[in-house]
Amino acid sequence: MDHLQHSAAARRGGQPAPERVATPWLALLAGPLSYGIAGPALVLDDVARAMGTGEQTAASAVTAFGWGIALGTPLLAALLARRGVRAVLTVATALVVAGTVLLVLSPNVPVLVVGAGVQALGSAGLTVTAMKLADSARRMGVVTASLAVVGSTGPLTGALVADYLSWPAVLALPLLAVLAVPAARRGAAPREAAPASFDPLGMALLALLVTAAVLTPHRPLVAGPATVALLLVLAARTKARPDGFLPAAVARNGRFLAASALAFTLGVVNFGLLYTAPELLREHAGWDGTRSGIWLLAPYLLGGFGSAFLVAASARAPHRVVAVALLAAGAAAPLLAAATTVVPLLLAAMALGSLAASTGQGVLALRAAGVVPASHEAEALGLFNLAYLLSVAFGPAIAVMLSQ
Repeated sequence: MDHLQHSAAARRGGQPAPERVATPWLALLAGPLSYGIAGPALVLDDVARAMGTGEQTAASAVTAFGWGIALGTPLLAALLARRGVRAVLTVATALVVAGTVLLVLSPNVPVLVVGAGVQALGSAGLTVTAMKLADSARRMGVVTASLAVVGSTGPLTGALVADYLSWPAVLALPLLAVLAVPAARRGAAPREAAPASFDPLGMALLALLVTAAVLTPHRPLVAGPATVALLLVLAARTKARPDGFLPAAVARNGRFLAASALAFTLGVVNFGLLYTAPELLREHAGWDGTRSGIWLLAPYLLGGFGSAFLVAASARAPHRVVAVALLAAGAAAPLLAAATTVVPLLLAAMALGSLAASTGQGVLALRAAGVVPASHEAEALGLFNLAYLLSVAFGPAIAVMLSQ
């Protein structure tokens, strides 16, 4: 038992913990979420043909999935804090199954978009639950590594599944997480969260804020000011209702905010490089998209697998040292990519960005959950992951802007 587990036990008042969920089940519970983001990348033309529309319109399903996980993360985390693991697993499983059915049977793009959003809400709940159950640095490292590894292999996996089965089967891949739900339920205490008063206004404000933030890179003149205004209104709501949907114990915790800001920054760098990489490889090596995709597997798999070991090792290092190392790696990756035309060094920059973001997600999630009161750990994890997931919206948009 490491110091994180001792801390958790102490904050439970010495009560015996339920049987731990095996780490591979936690990885399976979380990892398939990344299929919803990366899996459709190479099959959007198939979806567009089947729907009788353009590829850009078909891609709206991926946008809806991104919005769903960004919104679902804090919403399902709040449910986790108020009703416990078993309630979240029940709701999240129902959402994933319902969304998958809509996706597989969708007759048109609007149904496809709704299905992706519903599926993403459930996937976010399963991932937050996996992180909540990961009660040590080693286990958290495996959970975040599973997200990174699935994300890096997602496009290739999606293409293979489409070739051997069909494109609807690709959209159903996040359903694989449901296989881990029985094991997670067995490892959850029947009553581990006390009911709390509900704050519908706070929930609505946060939902609007998430929506505006996701739209900001695409509609900055409208969504940007709306995001700032909603942030101020939500801050006022938190002051008036400190025990509301956005707890003041989390929102006003400087160490939590610092961990979330660093995770967002590392995510922006990683996803920006991910979308810049094919163009850089085409420019400097003359590779087409397929060849670039195959070669990029190596650095992103290295980042995903390597992060599992680094997150586990971080438990023995001072937090400030780890934070400085993450910040240095996150800064070095884009500088190296911008300064070199040598392909091995470009791939090294991609690996460094992936390693920093994946490691940061695990290390900083533990930090974010550990600096708030035990009763608010679930909300802290949800809001932390929201900050990280918002980088998916900003990283690629910044990359495109800088390349013009």
